[in-house]
Amino acid sequence: MTQPPHARRLLAAMYVGLALTVLATIAPYIDRGTTHLLADHIRAAYPSYLQARVDSAVTTCLVVMSVIGALGVLAWLTMAWAVKAGKRWARPAATVVFMLGTSVGLAGLLTKDTSGATGLPPELGWAGMIPSLAGVAAVTLLWRSPRLT
Repeated sequence: MTQPPHARRLLAAMYVGLALTVLATIAPYIDRGTTHLLADHIRAAYPSYLQARVDSAVTTCLVVMSVIGALGVLAWLTMAWAVKAGKRWARPAATVVFMLGTSVGLAGLLTKDTSGATGLPPELGWAGMIPSLAGVAAVTLLWRSPRLT
């Protein structure tokens, strides 16, 4: 069965959000192997930290961001399934998930730690916000599309 154009656009926005979430989740790992933005950010915020403590902080950040990313992937997949299945709760659930995801992204971007600096370097903070752009599109399309069953 083919889907109407609005459903294809909506699902496309959700799959773009899924892809952006995966990219945002692997970005800190790419940073760890290349630019070391996170390690440098931690080192600048806590100059008295020895390298082992910086490494430990980076690992902790990677674990936290991985869990958040995995939850984001699960949320995108669940919402795409709910839309495909025509679940009535898809609209409010997607709206709540969008608000939660955006709040988590903003927390990563804006929250300051005990040093007075943000917990993440701006590049990684903004990377965590990018999936919210697809979330805006998906939620808007979802509320504008014809009623789900």
